[in-house]
Amino acid sequence: MSNNETIQTTCPYCGVGCGMDVSPKKQTKAQSPSASFPYEVKVVGTAEHPANFGKLCVKGSSAGETVDFDGRMFEPQVNGKVVSWDTALGVVADKFSKVIKEHGADAVAFYVSGQFLTEDYYVANKLIKGFIGTANIDTNSRLCMASAVVGYKRAFGSDTVPCSYEDLDVADMVTFVGSNAAWAHPIVYQRIAAAKRARPEMKIVVVDPRKTATCDLADLHLALKPGSDAVLYNGLLSYLAASSAYNSDYVNQFTEGFDAALAKANDLQGSVQATAEQCELSIEDVQQFFDWSVENHKMVSLYSQGVNQSSSGVDKSNAIINCHLATGRIGQEGMGPFSITGQPNAMGGREVGGLANQLAAHMDFAKPESIDLVSRFWQAESMATENGLKAIDMFDAVASKKIKAIWIMNTNPVVSMPNANAVKKALEDCEMVVVSDCMQHTDTTDVADILLPALTWGETDGSVTNSDRTISRQRQFMKGPDNAKADWWLLAEVAKKMGFAEQFNYQNVADIFREHAALSGFENDGKRDFDISLLDHISDKEYDDLAPFQWPLTAKAPKGTKRMFSDGHFFTPSGKAQFIAITPREPVHATSADYPFILNTGRVRDQWHTMTRTAKTAKLMANTDESYVLIHEDDASKQGLKEGQLAKLYNTLGEIVVRIRIDAGQRRGSLFVPIHWTAQYASHARVDVLVQPVGDPLSGQPESKHSPVAIKPYAAKWYGFILSREPIQTDELDYWVKVKGKQFYRYEIASEMALAAPDNIASWAKSILTSVEFGLETKPLNDDDYVEYQDISGGRYRCALLKNGKLQAILFIAPSIELPPRSWLGSVFAQNELDAKTRLNLLAGQASGAKDEGKIICSCFGIGINTIVEAIHKDKLTTPEEIGVAIKAGTNCGSCIPDLSAILATELK
Repeated sequence: MSNNETIQTTCPYCGVGCGMDVSPKKQTKAQSPSASFPYEVKVVGTAEHPANFGKLCVKGSSAGETVDFDGRMFEPQVNGKVVSWDTALGVVADKFSKVIKEHGADAVAFYVSGQFLTEDYYVANKLIKGFIGTANIDTNSRLCMASAVVGYKRAFGSDTVPCSYEDLDVADMVTFVGSNAAWAHPIVYQRIAAAKRARPEMKIVVVDPRKTATCDLADLHLALKPGSDAVLYNGLLSYLAASSAYNSDYVNQFTEGFDAALAKANDLQGSVQATAEQCELSIEDVQQFFDWSVENHKMVSLYSQGVNQSSSGVDKSNAIINCHLATGRIGQEGMGPFSITGQPNAMGGREVGGLANQLAAHMDFAKPESIDLVSRFWQAESMATENGLKAIDMFDAVASKKIKAIWIMNTNPVVSMPNANAVKKALEDCEMVVVSDCMQHTDTTDVADILLPALTWGETDGSVTNSDRTISRQRQFMKGPDNAKADWWLLAEVAKKMGFAEQFNYQNVADIFREHAALSGFENDGKRDFDISLLDHISDKEYDDLAPFQWPLTAKAPKGTKRMFSDGHFFTPSGKAQFIAITPREPVHATSADYPFILNTGRVRDQWHTMTRTAKTAKLMANTDESYVLIHEDDASKQGLKEGQLAKLYNTLGEIVVRIRIDAGQRRGSLFVPIHWTAQYASHARVDVLVQPVGDPLSGQPESKHSPVAIKPYAAKWYGFILSREPIQTDELDYWVKVKGKQFYRYEIASEMALAAPDNIASWAKSILTSVEFGLETKPLNDDDYVEYQDISGGRYRCALLKNGKLQAILFIAPSIELPPRSWLGSVFAQNELDAKTRLNLLAGQASGAKDEGKIICSCFGIGINTIVEAIHKDKLTTPEEIGVAIKAGTNCGSCIPDLSAILATELK
């Protein structure tokens, strides 16, 4: 590709699937900050892409800042030694073949990722199910949308999202159910916000136990009892059936099972009062929700992890779908049950069969004729004939030694799986763990026997499918590390070495896509929903140029299909949609005297999964730089917890230590902790060590929103922070969090151990400041480079390390969280040589008159809360729009607008 060429691709983050125009500019050695990475990458939204029409959230717009090679895996490695590709892949193939010969195919497994491209997914699924002969392939998508899949299949006979994003533009009522879209799907949220501005009469309801940023848009927030979603929707079904919204013609002509579903709803939640009491909501709020649901025919229910991540997630999904079927609100403009996915290609994985309970091309193992069809198409030598192990069961099988070899691709289960400590131990004890990843150090690569360096976003070609069935191309726009390879290539080469060369002789990704498209139409004739067979003979050039489209794409629908089921035909045996009678169930694990709090986990605005990408840019670390626990002020008071200090959360599985944030939006008795922090970025913040390994009996999706825990203060003897030009070793630190700054790394630190004795503290501090990460040589230090301040009686210590007049590192310690702001000290790292005044102010921690931005609220423009508050009072600002005009905050991606509203509410009281 030529320098400055603009490439259209798709965002690597959430399931919205935003289009991007990427302009990679090759730099000279003098221009490039890294000799190994000679690119400057600029990213803007694709104006014509139907998912985003040019808009990007702060994560997407910052994607060009995350593509450097820092921390990348560069070479194949076996047992810690660098080897050739031929050697590494030979070891993988030989070990898999040996295990299969000695113990059978079910003794091996693949664990893959919703960040895979569809072509990667296809090859992985084909290899393990068609030729190795087991369905032991599962994906981290099991953790986010598996319950929605089963809910759709029970109701429609197929895993079909019926809606289009366009429905959000024209709906008269949108209900967010278990979805904090303002943070998790910002562009969808902003799209709905724009519709609300254009039509203020549009109703927005949020169903969520906690008050999230999404509530900023809501006309009604139903802060229901955790886990009671099915209760609410059973009550709604009962109410709708007795109202003018009930569509008897639709029910009688296009559905089955209504009478049984209604009878169960009437019996259990047959009145507004009963529903309100069981959900712990006011009768008035429930009545309002039910009335609006009657009055607004164009109704979209947008649901996500709060519904899915439950031991009864499938039933919750079907309770929502039941209400749409009873009113006929499906298959038409502005309406439908809309499951929005969390990953960029979870949908593509569903299409190829990347889950253990799927076969391929939206077929499963329940029908012998489907197994035969796929086997014939693949010319499979050892076709799997039954479901494999879902994620929780898969890692249990690794622990029990039933699975003896596992290949983990593009994901980090040591952080993201429930009971994460047990998963780590299982992998440490496994005979062979293969990990293909782009990063050298993750919590999962650190327990691997074989490491395979993979290409990543920007370096690979393929396709992805977003939440509304839009297939888009992800295109290469830069060259990756010289010895890294595409995931499909790794899989195909291992397949060849295992003896399956003929069936895996792909020359490029277009070959794979054509085969995938052909399978979707093979002996289909309208019997299956997923069909893109119109593309089974496209040329490489046509594949390269492929524009976004919504499947199915067939001779009957050559331009794609906006919404499904418009004709009332479904993919069940009878051709009719199925009502499911729902008996709501409590979460598996109840609170107790020992563990009285419910732990809820989820995402934060500017981070993504386990931070291997987003933590690389200071912009995305600015708003939330440390893991935390949200707790209601009444609970905090009872537990002796104070804002900004540290708390220890624990149960029988493990413990974490995170920062305390008191939040009036939390329900009493409930806690919230983000999912993102890993052992690479924090000492004690892997929250999934606390999540119970229980799942929905139908979907296998873990109950990540409801784990009983206890909480108590972390009895810190001291707090502090370090700013260092280079990453440091953290072995000698108790509590620490690593944060990427613009020209430095910041570490927030604390300990329950007393500070070193006065005679030893300088030696201790020097050893930390001169250490470097991952066991490299310690930096030399001259005494003249070290300045310090010590207050023995006050328990305070400060020191700075300089080299050639340039700040290298600085450490502050105090007996409480009362420490200087970090912003001015961070700015000093930009100075090539410190003047006398700056050196004088260094150990004071701030320069006289220097402005402190405070916590960054608008990450796009780096605008902090102090600047926003000052502008509100100085210019008498009363709306987020006025703030945007005055200081630009909120005018780019809009993700911070809910925060601006909250600041206004506080400041204008």
